[in-house]
Amino acid sequence: MTRHEFTVGHADEGTRLDLYLAMVAGQSRSQIQRLIREGHVRIGERQARANSVVRAGEVVVVEVPPPRPATPEAEPLPLEVVYEDRDLLVVDKPAGMVVHPGAGHAQGTLVNALLYHVEDLSGIGGEQRPGIVHRLDRGTSGLLVVAKHDAAHRELSRQFHDREIEKQYTALAWGVVHAGRRIDLPIGRDPVHRQKMSARPRRARSAVTRVVSAEQIGGVSLVGIAIATGRTHQIRVHLSAIGHPVVGDHDYGGVRRHVPAPLRAVLRLERPFLHAARLVFHHPADRRKMEFVSQLPGDLQEVLDDLRGAQSGVGLR
Repeated sequence: MTRHEFTVGHADEGTRLDLYLAMVAGQSRSQIQRLIREGHVRIGERQARANSVVRAGEVVVVEVPPPRPATPEAEPLPLEVVYEDRDLLVVDKPAGMVVHPGAGHAQGTLVNALLYHVEDLSGIGGEQRPGIVHRLDRGTSGLLVVAKHDAAHRELSRQFHDREIEKQYTALAWGVVHAGRRIDLPIGRDPVHRQKMSARPRRARSAVTRVVSAEQIGGVSLVGIAIATGRTHQIRVHLSAIGHPVVGDHDYGGVRRHVPAPLRAVLRLERPFLHAARLVFHHPADRRKMEFVSQLPGDLQEVLDDLRGAQSGVGLR
C-alpha cells in the first residue's frame, strides 16, 4: 500500500474531491472513485466521499493498493519513439490511434503498443491506462510524454496540474484568425450530445487557449495554438466557439461541402487538421528542461503545400 498526501491550495477551494484528486494524483476519475468506494481516501481523519468538497488547507490522504497488472494485450504496433530513458518516453502519436482502450477500442491503441515496446510502465494510470499522463484525441497527431514508473507519473501529473508544461499545436482554421487572440471560455460536457464538449455549459471547467502565430492562406488560417489547460477537445471547441472551427473537424463544424477552388485541397482531409507540434516539460528526476518538436505529418503537409501553391498560382495536386 502506497500512501500519498495532498494539501489543498486556495485555487482548488470548492472542487469536488474526485475531480481534485483526478487532477493532482494523475489517476482517472473512475479510478479515484473506486479508491474512495473501497475506503482508501481520507480528508484529514474522516472517511471521504466522492462528492465531498475540498477546502483550502485540508490534507487529503490516498492509500493506493499495489497496481494490478495491465489488462490490455501487448501488440507489435508501429510506435515512433522520439526520446526514451529509464523514467519516461516521448512518442509521436499518429492520427487515427486511440490513446488507451475504451468502449469500442479494446485493441490497436497507444497503450497496446506501449505494452509491447516498454516492459515496466507506470501502473498509477490504472489497468487500462498504464503510464498515460495526458491524452490526444484519436484524430490528432503529435507528441505525448509517457511515464515509466509511478514517481515520474506523479511528478509529470503535478506539472500538468500546475500548468508548468508548455503544449503548442498547429491547426488549420476556417476564416481569418489573428495572432494574439486569447480564448477564455469554460468547457464541459454537451448536455444534449454527450460524446461532445461545449463552451459555457452549466457545469464547466475553466479553459484558456492562445493563438501565438497565424498565417492567412486565402479563406483559412494556419495557426500556432498554446493551451494553458488541457480540457477534452479544448482547441476544437474553442476555435468553433469563436466561429473559426478546425478544418476537417466533423464534430465541431469544420467540414464544408462546398469550398472555393483555391481551397479544395482541404476536401482530402480525413481528420481534423490538428497536430501537437511542441512539448516542453522538466524531467521528473533531475528537473532539466526537456523540449521536443514534431513536424507536420505527410497528410497535413501535403494539404498545406497545395493550399499555398494555389494561392501563389502554382496549382493543386
